[in-house]
Amino acid sequence: MPPEPADMHTVTVTGTGTSRVAPDSAVARVGVVGRGASVAEAYDAMSAAATVLTEVAGRHTEERRLASTGVSVWPAHDQTGARDGFEARHSFSIGCDDLAAAGSMLGELASEVGDALVVDGVALEVTQDHGAGIAAREAAFHDARERAAALARMAGAGLGSVRTIVEGDAAPGPGPLPKMAMMRDAGGLEPGEASVTVSVTVVWEIVH
Repeated sequence: MPPEPADMHTVTVTGTGTSRVAPDSAVARVGVVGRGASVAEAYDAMSAAATVLTEVAGRHTEERRLASTGVSVWPAHDQTGARDGFEARHSFSIGCDDLAAAGSMLGELASEVGDALVVDGVALEVTQDHGAGIAAREAAFHDARERAAALARMAGAGLGSVRTIVEGDAAPGPGPLPKMAMMRDAGGLEPGEASVTVSVTVVWEIVH
């Protein structure tokens, strides 16, 4: 790029654009808990429930999407604080590429694992933005141009050629919350919407 003339004036503006897209996959954070009079009994009960959980998950997602995230055993206590056996927990992260499959899986887990099931949360994710990134980028440039034009008018000038454009990182906005995490009858998750945000910093020449 040739050096700018000494009398060249520019305006630098950052614009932001946002576009919305529906999530298309889910990650369920779940676990199974077993109780027993001894550590061994609690662990065996937990292992039996974990076997059922992995069988159910295998019907709805690929084996690589099922991961153990932790195993723990601790003393249990009753309402008076007295020792009352032991509890063991096995935690999992289960990813589903299809929201319908994720909803069905949660319903089956509730039915087949029963009271041993713990659901820590369900996160909905966007794996295909379906053009949301492009739309957000266009909106960001339009925002930057409007801001720059307004500044130029305040200076009694107009916008000339674009000198440089620098794009910021595209980032998903706050994740959507499913309207109902578990629907035993319908087996579905309500995707809602997520937002994709892009920022661009543009330098324009100012012409008088």
